[in-house]
Amino acid sequence: MPTPSPRPRPSRSAGGVKIARGNASQFFVAGELCRRGWVAVVTLGNTPNTDILVSDPEGTKFVHIQVKTFRPSDRSVAVGRKAERNFGERFIWVLAGIPEAGSTEPFQYFIVPSPVMAEHVSAAHAAWLGALGKNGHVRQDSDVRQVLLPPKTDSLGWSVEKYRNRWDIIEQLLT
Repeated sequence: MPTPSPRPRPSRSAGGVKIARGNASQFFVAGELCRRGWVAVVTLGNTPNTDILVSDPEGTKFVHIQVKTFRPSDRSVAVGRKAERNFGERFIWVLAGIPEAGSTEPFQYFIVPSPVMAEHVSAAHAAWLGALGKNGHVRQDSDVRQVLLPPKTDSLGWSVEKYRNRWDIIEQLLT
């Protein structure tokens, strides 16, 4: 009988670790939603703009969740150009701070409604784009969008702090 080959090890490259952290954070968020009594399904990339689909136990009300991952020691989280789009009130961004293995830092979650995220990311990016960069250079647009993490605020004074652990936002949409 042939000896089974060993299972392939996950990539330890920077990109492989980043992808694995992002995937793990979706399951942490889904687990938190299930712990709170909701039905949460990780879409595994099969649904555009939705990492997790969450419903009430009866399956009659749904909320789409987009998860963006950061380390609790980070100063910002990348959300990309699509954060400027208002996907409607049943679309929620969850910025998930997932600590490194062995860390004593707590998990952090910021639950931000799409209309709020779109308004603030659009305004902050427009302000950034309109300001001069290093050495007076005109800034060029890109797909990069950042949300600063507490205690930081964006150039217009917005902070996601008031959305820390605001699971009630999702609960209100499902009840």
